[in-house]
Amino acid sequence: MAERFARQGGRATVPGRRAGVLCDAAREIQGLHPVQVVPVGLSVPQDIERVLDGLPEHVDVLVNNAGGRGGSMREEGLKGVAEQWRRVFDGNVLPVVLLTEAMLPRLAQPGGRVVTIGSVSALRENGVYGAAKAAPMTWNHTPARQLAPQGATADVVLPGFVTGTEFFGAPTDEKELTRLRFQTLVGRVGEPQDIAGAVGFLASAEAGYITGQFLNSNGGAVLRR
Repeated sequence: MAERFARQGGRATVPGRRAGVLCDAAREIQGLHPVQVVPVGLSVPQDIERVLDGLPEHVDVLVNNAGGRGGSMREEGLKGVAEQWRRVFDGNVLPVVLLTEAMLPRLAQPGGRVVTIGSVSALRENGVYGAAKAAPMTWNHTPARQLAPQGATADVVLPGFVTGTEFFGAPTDEKELTRLRFQTLVGRVGEPQDIAGAVGFLASAEAGYITGQFLNSNGGAVLRR
């Protein structure tokens, strides 16, 4: 996604937890346009200020792409359940809410865009990860209403399975990839550029009449309206 905006001549700022991964991404993109990386934990309010310090007064696009499945329960009983739910919500919900709230004054301008990366798990899973990914979909109505009078929008992209990322841990074997392909209507799994394309569209001027919505990007694996 950062590369797509850089190819369009944008200046990208990429915050995240792992400095090494951020720097590797910046080196790959740097030849296109300057990329600023900010190693930071986006669920910590004080750390959000470090992101804001390096940004201009007006920002065109905010893409929320923080989160993870959070792993299994680390202890038994209700204490373990509570710890897991807090951990997963801290990783998937708080970064979206905190960074967007902090950025609203800079995005409140004609053409300002907020695009949040959710998951089709919000539509089909009952576990903690599905619940955590459902929360930003409902909450997204709030920034959509707040930004609309200024001509800005807020939407959510719901990816299905996407290969070529670290999100699912170890590389997926061919048997599992075949199963995932058959789940889609288009007969293939997603690629990072598929999601970048959906984000790019919602961030474009052509999407100025779309706000408060969610866009499925899963090859028809999940059909919802």
